[in-house]
Amino acid sequence: MSRPLPLPRVSRRRFFAAVLLVTLLVAGGLSYLASAHPDGLEHVAATTGFGDTARDSAAAGSPFADYGTQGVDDPWLSGAVAGVVGVAVVLLLAGGLALAVRRRDPEQD
Repeated sequence: MSRPLPLPRVSRRRFFAAVLLVTLLVAGGLSYLASAHPDGLEHVAATTGFGDTARDSAAAGSPFADYGTQGVDDPWLSGAVAGVVGVAVVLLLAGGLALAVRRRDPEQD
């Protein structure tokens, strides 16, 4: 029976760079393939007759409302920019949280 080949070691930096690249490609590139149809909640509201009672959210006037970017006329580019900015915000928040709660070696302080 043959032994499996050992996997090459990948540095953390390369791994995170690859994950970031794939995430940005999905958020920015695949937004072109997103459906233009309403989401499930909007569809149910329209079919059951209470869709016209909906009000705008507090964030309706924000620069990235409705999965788009205010001031960008091209629908694909508008969604791509909103997706990339969304990824950046989530990564910054998650990274900040990870730094805030990480364990510190008491001997280093």
